[in-house]
Amino acid sequence: MGKFSRLGNELYTGRKSIDFVGRKPLWYAVSLLLVGLAIAVVLVKGLNFGIEFTGGTQYRVAVGASEATQENADALREAVADAGVEGADSPVVTTAGESLLVQVEDLGPEENDQVVSVITDTLSVDDPAKDISQDEIGASWGQQVAERAAIGVAVFLALVMVFIWIYFREWKMSIAAMVALVHDIAITIGIYALSGFSVTPSAVTGLLAILGFSLYDTVVVFDKVRENTHEYRRPGQSYADAANLAVNQTLVRSINTGIVALIPIGAILWVSAVQLGASSLQDLALSQFVGMAVGVYSSVCLAPRVLVHLKSNESSVKEQERRAKARARAQADRYASVPSFADEGAASTGATAWDPEADPELVDPDLVDDEPVGERPASAPPRRPEASGRGRVVPQAKGEVRSSGAAGRQQPSRVTRSKRGKK
Repeated sequence: MGKFSRLGNELYTGRKSIDFVGRKPLWYAVSLLLVGLAIAVVLVKGLNFGIEFTGGTQYRVAVGASEATQENADALREAVADAGVEGADSPVVTTAGESLLVQVEDLGPEENDQVVSVITDTLSVDDPAKDISQDEIGASWGQQVAERAAIGVAVFLALVMVFIWIYFREWKMSIAAMVALVHDIAITIGIYALSGFSVTPSAVTGLLAILGFSLYDTVVVFDKVRENTHEYRRPGQSYADAANLAVNQTLVRSINTGIVALIPIGAILWVSAVQLGASSLQDLALSQFVGMAVGVYSSVCLAPRVLVHLKSNESSVKEQERRAKARARAQADRYASVPSFADEGAASTGATAWDPEADPELVDPDLVDDEPVGERPASAPPRRPEASGRGRVVPQAKGEVRSSGAAGRQQPSRVTRSKRGKK
């Protein structure tokens, strides 16, 4: 736990960084692959719509709390499927309190009697007329649920776009958030089709719930992006670097929030699908589990990348990118533009120094003065004579200064002590 905390601190301060924004081909390819596979599964396998959407017959069998178990539900499902009744070859049998629910397609009177007989023989029902109730469910109710859900999603997305636009004062953040939401919905529907679970109103409710979670996580990341790009932007930092820092700063929070949300939902999914066989719970838990997991991925890897991609065409963002490159070039080699001198006062023509005019995009205007190039001296000015004593003024020689063969320069001559002061 301590290592994870230190990693979070290093990611927040920028000492360590994971390049989420810079790897555009990677994250776009992964997202497109997942969405493409989800669409292919839906087209090939299709969704298993429940009786609420397709219509059919539902039998409620009162067996008591001790008999309403998953074992009895599995046994009844196999018995009805093996009975050879037309329209009941793929029944859905679930537990519901002290009863078992059997859902099949629309049946005629003869097929209905056969199904009731199979239920009576399998569960040893004493009074079928009292313990078995039959309900006809029309497809119109499911269609109304689907239409209202679609209207609710459309209104929700419209209000979300307006809210993000007003809150961040940036319409491109609304587009990026919508792309992430569509990405989450598509992958969730694909996995739901792959699992073969029935699409029920509970599944639709879970799908609507994951939109709020995914949006919340994306808004948190975007709020940090706005903070880094407007209030606390570092000198020489591009928009992409500031956005990537924001993702790294919120990475630990996103992971912790996702884990805390996925653990209880995963437990509900396991208990409902494996132990209880409760269709309503497993439908709700599956859509929420998949949607929340995909929502964490989209808010960290996809939404910031789409935002940076949309902002990359703005002139101010291009200017920041150019200055960031120039500053990075200058910090990499501070003396790259200093010419070499073969002789004193003459610049060497064979120097391989970096030419700013050859690559003007990497020149930081803040680091370049306004002096015209033609007015600059061609060579360095001559050096001033420097002091050679302890002070700033050259001390006067106490003795005669003459040429010294040993030293090879002018220096005071040494006089013996007996002759000092004598002329």
